[in-house]
Amino acid sequence: MSEEALRDPTDPGPPPRGPSQWATWVGIGAMVLLARLPWPLQRALGRLLGRSLRVLLRGRRRVAARNLALCFPTLAPKERKALLRESFDALGIGVFEFARAWWGGIAPLRQGLVVEGLEHLAAARAQGHGVILVSGHFTTLEVCGRLMCDDAPLAGMYRPHAHPAMEWAVKRGRLRYAAAMFGRDQLRAAIRHLKQGGLLWFAPDQDTRRGDSVFVPFFDLPAHSLTSTHQLARLSGARVLAFAHERRADGGYTLRLSPAFDGFPTRDATHDTARVMAAIEAMVRAVPSQYLWIHRRFKRQPDGATDPYRQ
Repeated sequence: MSEEALRDPTDPGPPPRGPSQWATWVGIGAMVLLARLPWPLQRALGRLLGRSLRVLLRGRRRVAARNLALCFPTLAPKERKALLRESFDALGIGVFEFARAWWGGIAPLRQGLVVEGLEHLAAARAQGHGVILVSGHFTTLEVCGRLMCDDAPLAGMYRPHAHPAMEWAVKRGRLRYAAAMFGRDQLRAAIRHLKQGGLLWFAPDQDTRRGDSVFVPFFDLPAHSLTSTHQLARLSGARVLAFAHERRADGGYTLRLSPAFDGFPTRDATHDTARVMAAIEAMVRAVPSQYLWIHRRFKRQPDGATDPYRQ
Protein backbone atom coordinates (compact mmCIF):
# COMPACT_ATOMS: atom_id res chain seq x y z
CA MET A 1 0.00 0.00 0.00
CA SER A 2 1.32 3.45 -0.92
CA GLU A 3 2.51 6.05 1.57
CA GLU A 4 -0.38 8.26 0.45
CA ALA A 5 -2.89 5.56 1.38
CA LEU A 6 -1.42 5.33 4.89
CA ARG A 7 -1.41 9.02 5.77
CA ASP A 8 -3.92 10.41 8.27
CA PRO A 9 -7.35 10.21 6.56
CA THR A 10 -8.67 13.10 8.69
CA ASP A 11 -6.12 15.53 7.20
CA PRO A 12 -7.18 16.99 3.84
CA GLY A 13 -3.74 18.55 3.41
CA PRO A 14 -3.00 22.03 2.09
CA PRO A 15 -5.15 23.48 -0.67
CA PRO A 16 -3.65 22.97 -4.14
CA ARG A 17 -2.41 26.03 -6.02
CA GLY A 18 -1.47 26.97 -9.53
CA PRO A 19 -3.02 28.63 -12.60
CA SER A 20 -4.62 25.37 -13.75
CA GLN A 21 -6.75 25.35 -10.61
CA TRP A 22 -8.31 28.79 -11.10
CA ALA A 23 -11.48 27.67 -12.87
CA THR A 24 -12.13 25.02 -10.25
CA TRP A 25 -11.55 27.54 -7.46
CA VAL A 26 -14.11 29.86 -9.07
CA GLY A 27 -16.61 27.00 -9.08
CA ILE A 28 -15.85 26.16 -5.45
CA GLY A 29 -16.27 29.82 -4.51
CA ALA A 30 -19.64 29.89 -6.25
CA MET A 31 -20.71 26.78 -4.30
CA VAL A 32 -19.69 28.45 -1.03
CA LEU A 33 -21.81 31.50 -1.86
CA LEU A 34 -24.78 29.44 -3.03
CA ALA A 35 -24.62 27.41 0.19
CA ARG A 36 -25.52 30.53 2.14
CA LEU A 37 -28.76 31.36 0.32
CA PRO A 38 -32.03 30.84 2.25
CA TRP A 39 -33.13 27.22 2.06
CA PRO A 40 -36.57 27.88 0.44
CA LEU A 41 -34.83 29.87 -2.30
CA GLN A 42 -32.28 27.07 -2.79
CA ARG A 43 -35.05 24.51 -3.30
CA ALA A 44 -36.75 26.72 -5.89
CA LEU A 45 -33.48 27.41 -7.69
CA GLY A 46 -32.67 23.70 -7.52
CA ARG A 47 -35.79 22.79 -9.46
CA LEU A 48 -34.95 25.40 -12.09
CA LEU A 49 -31.39 24.08 -12.29
CA GLY A 50 -32.66 20.52 -12.68
CA ARG A 51 -34.93 21.49 -15.56
CA SER A 52 -32.05 23.32 -17.22
CA LEU A 53 -29.77 20.30 -16.81
CA ARG A 54 -32.42 18.08 -18.37
CA VAL A 55 -32.28 20.26 -21.50
CA LEU A 56 -28.53 20.91 -21.58
CA LEU A 57 -27.17 17.47 -20.62
CA ARG A 58 -28.63 15.56 -23.54
CA GLY A 59 -26.26 12.62 -23.16
CA ARG A 60 -27.04 12.19 -19.47
CA ARG A 61 -30.75 12.59 -20.18
CA ARG A 62 -30.57 9.75 -22.68
CA VAL A 63 -28.73 7.56 -20.13
CA ALA A 64 -31.36 8.30 -17.47
CA ALA A 65 -34.20 7.59 -19.89
CA ARG A 66 -32.58 4.29 -20.90
CA ASN A 67 -32.09 3.29 -17.25
CA LEU A 68 -35.75 3.97 -16.49
CA ALA A 69 -36.83 1.93 -19.52
CA LEU A 70 -34.61 -0.98 -18.41
CA CYS A 71 -35.64 -0.89 -14.74
CA PHE A 72 -39.34 -0.07 -15.14
CA PRO A 73 -40.37 -1.77 -18.39
CA THR A 74 -44.01 -2.04 -17.35
CA LEU A 75 -44.45 1.71 -16.85
CA ALA A 76 -46.23 3.53 -19.65
CA PRO A 77 -43.98 5.87 -21.69
CA LYS A 78 -45.87 8.87 -20.27
CA GLU A 79 -45.17 7.70 -16.72
CA ARG A 80 -41.47 7.19 -17.46
CA LYS A 81 -41.21 10.68 -18.93
CA ALA A 82 -42.79 12.12 -15.80
CA LEU A 83 -40.35 10.14 -13.65
CA LEU A 84 -37.46 11.41 -15.78
CA ARG A 85 -38.56 15.02 -15.22
CA GLU A 86 -38.90 14.44 -11.48
CA SER A 87 -35.45 12.87 -11.32
CA PHE A 88 -33.81 15.94 -12.85
CA ASP A 89 -35.75 18.21 -10.48
CA ALA A 90 -34.36 16.11 -7.62
CA LEU A 91 -30.87 16.30 -9.12
CA GLY A 92 -30.99 20.10 -9.20
CA ILE A 93 -32.12 20.30 -5.57
CA GLY A 94 -29.38 17.82 -4.73
CA VAL A 95 -26.72 20.22 -6.05
CA PHE A 96 -27.81 22.81 -3.48
CA GLU A 97 -27.98 20.15 -0.79
CA PHE A 98 -24.40 19.21 -1.56
CA ALA A 99 -23.34 22.86 -1.28
CA ARG A 100 -25.16 23.32 2.03
CA ALA A 101 -23.80 20.06 3.47
CA TRP A 102 -20.21 21.04 2.64
CA TRP A 103 -20.20 24.79 3.18
CA GLY A 104 -23.43 25.96 4.80
CA GLY A 105 -25.60 25.39 7.85
CA ILE A 106 -28.18 22.63 8.02
CA ALA A 107 -30.33 23.90 10.91
CA PRO A 108 -33.30 24.55 8.53
CA LEU A 109 -33.00 20.98 7.22
CA ARG A 110 -33.32 19.52 10.70
CA GLN A 111 -36.86 20.85 10.92
CA GLY A 112 -39.23 17.95 10.32
CA LEU A 113 -36.36 15.45 10.29
CA VAL A 114 -37.43 11.86 11.00
CA VAL A 115 -34.82 9.28 11.99
CA GLU A 116 -35.95 5.66 12.26
CA GLY A 117 -34.08 2.55 13.35
CA LEU A 118 -31.38 3.98 15.60
CA GLU A 119 -32.09 1.05 17.91
CA HIS A 120 -30.75 -1.29 15.21
CA LEU A 121 -27.49 0.66 15.12
CA ALA A 122 -27.26 0.61 18.92
CA ALA A 123 -27.87 -3.16 18.97
CA ALA A 124 -25.09 -3.80 16.43
CA ARG A 125 -22.63 -1.59 18.31
CA ALA A 126 -23.54 -3.18 21.65
CA GLN A 127 -22.09 -6.46 20.33
CA GLY A 128 -18.67 -4.80 20.19
CA HIS A 129 -18.45 -4.63 16.40
CA GLY A 130 -17.95 -1.88 13.89
CA VAL A 131 -20.87 -1.12 11.60
CA ILE A 132 -21.10 -0.58 7.85
CA LEU A 133 -24.07 1.51 6.69
CA VAL A 134 -24.88 0.61 3.09
CA SER A 135 -26.68 3.12 0.92
CA GLY A 136 -27.02 4.01 -2.74
CA HIS A 137 -26.23 7.00 -4.93
CA PHE A 138 -29.30 9.12 -4.38
CA THR A 139 -29.52 12.86 -4.94
CA THR A 140 -30.01 13.18 -1.16
CA LEU A 141 -26.84 11.24 -0.37
CA GLU A 142 -24.68 14.12 0.85
CA VAL A 143 -27.15 16.06 2.97
CA CYS A 144 -28.68 12.95 4.54
CA GLY A 145 -25.23 11.65 5.40
CA ARG A 146 -24.55 14.89 7.21
CA LEU A 147 -27.91 14.74 9.00
CA MET A 148 -27.18 11.17 10.15
CA CYS A 149 -23.90 12.38 11.62
CA ASP A 150 -25.97 14.22 14.25
CA ASP A 151 -26.76 10.79 15.73
CA ALA A 152 -23.83 8.64 14.58
CA PRO A 153 -20.13 9.52 14.05
CA LEU A 154 -19.91 8.23 10.49
CA ALA A 155 -16.74 7.85 8.47
CA GLY A 156 -17.10 7.62 4.71
CA MET A 157 -15.56 5.84 1.75
CA TYR A 158 -15.27 7.68 -1.53
CA ARG A 159 -13.64 7.68 -4.94
CA PRO A 160 -10.86 10.31 -4.97
CA HIS A 161 -11.10 13.00 -7.63
CA ALA A 162 -8.40 13.30 -10.28
CA HIS A 163 -8.58 17.09 -10.11
CA PRO A 164 -6.52 18.21 -7.06
CA ALA A 165 -8.63 21.28 -6.25
CA MET A 166 -11.86 19.29 -6.31
CA GLU A 167 -10.30 16.52 -4.24
CA TRP A 168 -9.26 19.06 -1.62
CA ALA A 169 -12.70 20.69 -1.60
CA VAL A 170 -14.58 17.38 -1.24
CA LYS A 171 -12.45 16.21 1.68
CA ARG A 172 -12.50 19.63 3.29
CA GLY A 173 -16.29 19.82 2.99
CA ARG A 174 -17.02 16.29 4.18
CA LEU A 175 -14.62 16.42 7.09
CA ARG A 176 -16.74 19.21 8.55
CA TYR A 177 -19.09 16.48 9.75
CA ALA A 178 -17.65 13.03 8.98
CA ALA A 179 -15.38 11.27 11.48
CA ALA A 180 -12.94 10.37 8.67
CA MET A 181 -12.80 9.90 4.92
CA PHE A 182 -11.15 6.86 3.31
CA GLY A 183 -10.26 6.68 -0.35
CA ARG A 184 -10.91 3.44 -2.16
CA ASP A 185 -7.20 2.55 -1.90
CA GLN A 186 -7.22 2.98 1.90
CA LEU A 187 -8.65 -0.44 2.69
CA ARG A 188 -6.25 -1.05 5.56
CA ALA A 189 -7.23 2.19 7.32
CA ALA A 190 -10.96 1.52 6.80
CA ILE A 191 -10.66 -2.00 8.25
CA ARG A 192 -8.73 -0.66 11.23
CA HIS A 193 -11.48 1.91 11.81
CA LEU A 194 -14.14 -0.82 11.78
CA LYS A 195 -12.15 -3.15 14.04
CA GLN A 196 -11.98 -0.31 16.56
CA GLY A 197 -15.79 -0.16 16.62
CA GLY A 198 -16.16 2.67 14.12
CA LEU A 199 -19.03 3.36 11.75
CA LEU A 200 -18.48 3.42 7.98
CA TRP A 201 -20.91 4.77 5.41
CA PHE A 202 -20.59 3.21 1.98
CA ALA A 203 -22.47 3.32 -1.35
CA PRO A 204 -21.33 0.36 -3.52
CA ASP A 205 -24.00 0.56 -6.23
CA GLN A 206 -22.04 2.05 -9.14
CA ASP A 207 -20.04 0.24 -11.82
CA THR A 208 -16.38 1.19 -11.38
CA ARG A 209 -13.27 -0.07 -13.12
CA ARG A 210 -11.35 -0.74 -9.90
CA GLY A 211 -12.10 -3.29 -7.22
CA ASP A 212 -13.28 -6.89 -7.17
CA SER A 213 -16.69 -7.12 -8.84
CA VAL A 214 -19.28 -9.71 -9.82
CA PHE A 215 -22.49 -9.70 -11.83
CA VAL A 216 -25.60 -9.83 -9.64
CA PRO A 217 -29.25 -8.89 -10.28
CA PHE A 218 -30.32 -5.26 -10.00
CA PHE A 219 -33.88 -4.67 -11.19
CA ASP A 220 -33.71 -8.19 -12.68
CA LEU A 221 -30.78 -7.19 -14.87
CA PRO A 222 -27.14 -8.31 -14.53
CA ALA A 223 -25.21 -5.46 -12.92
CA HIS A 224 -21.43 -5.36 -12.48
CA SER A 225 -21.20 -4.77 -8.73
CA LEU A 226 -18.43 -4.27 -6.19
CA THR A 227 -17.94 -7.01 -3.60
CA SER A 228 -16.49 -4.42 -1.19
CA THR A 229 -19.22 -4.78 1.43
CA HIS A 230 -18.56 -8.51 1.67
CA GLN A 231 -14.80 -7.94 1.82
CA LEU A 232 -14.93 -5.19 4.45
CA ALA A 233 -17.30 -7.18 6.66
CA ARG A 234 -15.23 -10.37 6.30
CA LEU A 235 -11.93 -8.68 7.14
CA SER A 236 -13.21 -6.49 9.98
CA GLY A 237 -16.04 -8.48 11.58
CA ALA A 238 -18.34 -5.46 11.12
CA ARG A 239 -22.13 -5.70 11.01
CA VAL A 240 -23.94 -4.40 7.91
CA LEU A 241 -27.09 -2.28 8.02
CA ALA A 242 -29.07 -0.72 5.16
CA PHE A 243 -29.31 3.07 5.34
CA ALA A 244 -32.23 4.52 3.36
CA HIS A 245 -32.92 8.23 3.07
CA GLU A 246 -35.40 10.41 1.23
CA ARG A 247 -36.54 13.97 0.68
CA ARG A 248 -40.23 14.07 1.54
CA ALA A 249 -42.89 16.04 -0.33
CA ASP A 250 -43.41 18.27 2.73
CA GLY A 251 -39.77 19.41 2.52
CA GLY A 252 -38.49 17.28 5.39
CA TYR A 253 -36.15 14.28 5.34
CA THR A 254 -36.52 10.73 6.56
CA LEU A 255 -33.49 8.62 7.48
CA ARG A 256 -34.13 4.92 8.03
CA LEU A 257 -31.82 2.20 9.37
CA SER A 258 -32.79 -1.44 8.95
CA PRO A 259 -31.79 -4.35 11.22
CA ALA A 260 -28.34 -5.80 10.61
CA PHE A 261 -28.14 -8.35 7.81
CA ASP A 262 -28.52 -11.78 9.36
CA GLY A 263 -25.67 -14.22 8.74
CA PHE A 264 -23.56 -11.69 6.86
CA PRO A 265 -20.95 -12.19 5.53
CA THR A 266 -20.95 -15.72 4.21
CA ARG A 267 -18.09 -17.34 2.30
CA ASP A 268 -19.82 -16.51 -0.99
CA ALA A 269 -19.00 -12.98 -2.20
CA THR A 270 -21.52 -13.19 -5.05
CA HIS A 271 -24.35 -14.20 -2.72
CA ASP A 272 -23.53 -11.42 -0.27
CA THR A 273 -23.22 -8.80 -3.01
CA ALA A 274 -26.61 -9.84 -4.39
CA ARG A 275 -28.12 -9.24 -0.93
CA VAL A 276 -26.60 -5.77 -0.80
CA MET A 277 -27.86 -4.87 -4.28
CA ALA A 278 -31.34 -6.17 -3.41
CA ALA A 279 -31.41 -3.88 -0.36
CA ILE A 280 -30.39 -0.89 -2.49
CA GLU A 281 -32.97 -1.80 -5.14
CA ALA A 282 -35.67 -1.73 -2.44
CA MET A 283 -34.53 1.79 -1.50
CA VAL A 284 -34.74 2.88 -5.15
CA ARG A 285 -38.23 1.44 -5.62
CA ALA A 286 -39.38 3.40 -2.56
CA VAL A 287 -38.25 6.78 -4.01
CA PRO A 288 -37.34 6.22 -7.68
CA SER A 289 -37.29 9.92 -8.59
CA GLN A 290 -34.42 10.56 -6.15
CA TYR A 291 -32.01 7.94 -7.50
CA LEU A 292 -29.04 9.03 -9.64
CA TRP A 293 -30.23 7.60 -12.93
CA ILE A 294 -27.64 9.49 -15.01
CA HIS A 295 -25.00 6.84 -14.20
CA ARG A 296 -24.53 4.07 -16.79
CA ARG A 297 -25.20 1.32 -14.28
CA PHE A 298 -25.47 -1.50 -16.85
CA LYS A 299 -22.69 -0.50 -19.24
CA ARG A 300 -20.80 -3.77 -18.68
CA GLN A 301 -22.64 -6.95 -19.41
CA PRO A 302 -21.59 -10.61 -19.01
CA ASP A 303 -20.32 -12.70 -21.90
CA GLY A 304 -19.68 -9.69 -24.11
CA ALA A 305 -23.35 -8.73 -24.41
CA THR A 306 -24.09 -5.44 -26.11
CA ASP A 307 -23.85 -2.27 -24.04
CA PRO A 308 -27.57 -1.33 -23.59
CA TYR A 309 -26.74 2.39 -23.89
CA ARG A 310 -25.61 1.88 -27.49
CA GLN A 311 -28.91 0.44 -28.61
